[in-house]
Amino acid sequence: MYRFTSTLFLLGLGVLIAAIFQNMDLAGSAPIVGEAINASAAQQTGAANFVTAVVLGYRGFDTLMELTILFTAATAGGLVLGKPRAGAKQDPEAGFILRAGADLFFPLLIVVGLYIILHGHLTPGGGFQGGVVLAVAFFLPLLAKPGATMSHTAVSVIEGLAGASFILIGLLAMLDNEAFLTPLMEKGQLGTLLSAGSLPLLYIAVGLKVGSELAGLLAHLSETEASDA
Repeated sequence: MYRFTSTLFLLGLGVLIAAIFQNMDLAGSAPIVGEAINASAAQQTGAANFVTAVVLGYRGFDTLMELTILFTAATAGGLVLGKPRAGAKQDPEAGFILRAGADLFFPLLIVVGLYIILHGHLTPGGGFQGGVVLAVAFFLPLLAKPGATMSHTAVSVIEGLAGASFILIGLLAMLDNEAFLTPLMEKGQLGTLLSAGSLPLLYIAVGLKVGSELAGLLAHLSETEASDA
């Protein structure tokens, strides 16, 4: 019965997708939105990376909702993981090579993560990608030394301040009779580090929030999965 219903669902989904594509004029439709962004993004936002202009400028409110979803998912994951089993033993420390490699890669990953965040308005990357790299930087030492712990209080503070900063920057635009999250400050010279107005500040907030949430979740997972051996 399960296979029959699954097959029936897939057939219905296929018919629906086929009907949608059959009535869509894909060849004749002009990318009006894309052309408009390409023509005006540099002047309106000052960002050389037009993806950043879209993510933080034209649809910044959607990005805020994505951060909310990530926060909800990380919180739910932490609640589901629960606490370590009583009496469970910690996994032994890794070998010298992994421990030395973790100590070596930690500062390198920090630099790479910050670089990706700070240059998100110039090159591919930004807060989400750089935040993941920062999370890996703090989680890698926990893999090499399972007995080590991460300060969840510090992670929560950074996460809260980053989220509040993102919203505050958006509200400042409304004080100037602009829409929420409208880019602020001088746009600077296109293609330079100090450009794109407030967009780099938004990406810093995004990077810190994403990094702290993922690092806290991974640390919680590491603490929960204690070995019985």
